[in-house]
Amino acid sequence: MVSEKDVRKALRKVKDPELNLDVVVLGLVYGIEIQDSHARVTMSLTTPFCPAGNQIVEEAKAAVEALEGIDTAEIELTFDPPWSPDRIDPIIRSALGI
Repeated sequence: MVSEKDVRKALRKVKDPELNLDVVVLGLVYGIEIQDSHARVTMSLTTPFCPAGNQIVEEAKAAVEALEGIDTAEIELTFDPPWSPDRIDPIIRSALGI
């Protein structure tokens, strides 16, 4: 059975092309639900107007659907609460000088 940890690991392969950091490290993944062979990921983007938004969502969907045991994945975008750099892992934030 696929776990939330497995889905997070798969999502680490999905990078924001402008920041070159993965969506998990950036704190863009807000929630993961798994029911049978379907996964639902609630996530955000760094801005609602992110030019790479469609690409990031499609890559996230493909990464989750590539997991053995997942047949379908749904990526739901939310901007509530809005993303901020405070959601980035503190160690990474420090390395970036934020």
